[in-house]
Amino acid sequence: MIVLTLGLLGTLPWPLVSSETQARLKMLVDVVLVLALTYTILRVIAERRTLWMVRGFIFLIFAASLSRALELNFLTFVLNNLVVGSAVALAVILQSEIRIFLEQLGRGQFFGQPRIESTLTNDAVDLVVAAVKELSQDRTGALILLETHTQLSPQDFTHAGIPLQARLSPELITSIFQVNSPLHDGAIWVRGSEVVAAKLILPLSERTGPWQLGTRHRAALGITERISHCVCVVVSEETGSISLAVKGDLQRPLTSSKLGELLRQYVQEETAGTSKPSQRHRSLKFWKMVWPLR
Repeated sequence: MIVLTLGLLGTLPWPLVSSETQARLKMLVDVVLVLALTYTILRVIAERRTLWMVRGFIFLIFAASLSRALELNFLTFVLNNLVVGSAVALAVILQSEIRIFLEQLGRGQFFGQPRIESTLTNDAVDLVVAAVKELSQDRTGALILLETHTQLSPQDFTHAGIPLQARLSPELITSIFQVNSPLHDGAIWVRGSEVVAAKLILPLSERTGPWQLGTRHRAALGITERISHCVCVVVSEETGSISLAVKGDLQRPLTSSKLGELLRQYVQEETAGTSKPSQRHRSLKFWKMVWPLR
């Protein structure tokens, strides 16, 4: 898009256009390109809590530009230094998001890869709950990541694990998490009635709570803090207690029946909230998420 726009600018008969019109056209193109770049970046990280930092950074850029236009020299100096410092900080904090953005840019996916719809069904919930009940009784540690209404991507994880593409069953889940299994470390990734992969490494949460969290619980919180369209079930290896992480909130301890109830309720809410949304509704939902009016 950027190359095409610059090419079109180069073919314009500039000698026949007044200097004032040239300045307006260049300003218009400048604004369009900045908005396109901003939109691309927001699409990459729109599901992540770090989006608030990006909003603040964009606000600083616009404030610096406004102060420069109003010739407020001292304020411009302060804001420019804040922008530079914030850019360095964001480059460190958003390493994975920047890597994804550069990959999409290299592939020509300037506006991001559209997410594919996914479905978590009650049948899949029943199979998972049956496996979790057995794992809890045996005090076998487990970490089960469930997609909800939108498919996850391997880029969402620290390590995408080993692909399985196996049919979901309680026997498969319990066998994966046995101590002697080479796949028992890490999480499994469930999509519908299929186990997509095992031995996933999930990003850890930096949050602290009134109780000491183990690695599995921190991983469950970490992935659900960053991505809203998934839930994570944890079985403690020490106590056999069951936990459920949803959108950065950890519910514990749970019985297997309570876990099934919560998951079915979540399935029902997601199904009601995502039933054939229109393109306009999706666009409004995206922009409300990117920059809500508060």
